This record gives sequence, C-alpha cells and structure tokens, in this order.
Amino acid sequence: MPRALSVSRVSVTSEKEAEYLETIRQLAVLADRRGQRLWVFRSADKPHAFVEFSESSSAMSHRARASRTPEELKLEMRLQTLATYAPDAWELWEEIPQESRHSSGGWSPEADEDG
Repeated sequence: MPRALSVSRVSVTSEKEAEYLETIRQLAVLADRRGQRLWVFRSADKPHAFVEFSESSSAMSHRARASRTPEELKLEMRLQTLATYAPDAWELWEEIPQESRHSSGGWSPEADEDG
C-alpha cells in the first residue's frame, strides 16, 4: 500500500503565529504516536506563508481521512481558527513505489565501483 502525503499552503498572521506553531507541534506529537508525520515550513520570501506536510502509511490512515481522537479534533479545529488554508489543502497524493535500480539495469553505486 503506498504512502499518502498532503501539502497544505497556509497563511498565518503575525499575532497568531506562536499559537499556530505550538498547535502544530502538539498535533505532530500525537501524529507520531500513530505512525504519521507532520512537518511545517516557513516561506523564506513570503511573510506569513507556511507549508504543512502530512504523511501517513496509506491514504486511509492519513490525517485527512482517519478517525481522530477528541484531542486531535480539538487541535485541528484550533488550527482552522488560527490559519487560512488554501482550497486544495487536503488534497492527497499517493506515493509511486520505485522499482529497484538493480533490477531495472539502471545506475547503481556498485556500477561506479566496478569501472
């Protein structure tokens, strides 16, 4: 089953930024316990712009679809009041498993060592 990822563009005002980042941190701790990952990045060029990356082992276990604990739901609802999410924020992307480089006859580190 392929991993699932969502990439959410988010806008947060300066006065809400500290609470937003703390809420993300709390949610990331809970996600980690479920085998999910949550990262946030700040734009180097655009003030108040962030990107959230949410990853899970499958689409059905992703934060956008999986059942949530009351604590997770509370944190997700808080995020909705602190940040403005792009319309496609919860669009899921599924991993395309890569074939082994060795089986495809393509480049491998060992090939460089041989010659």
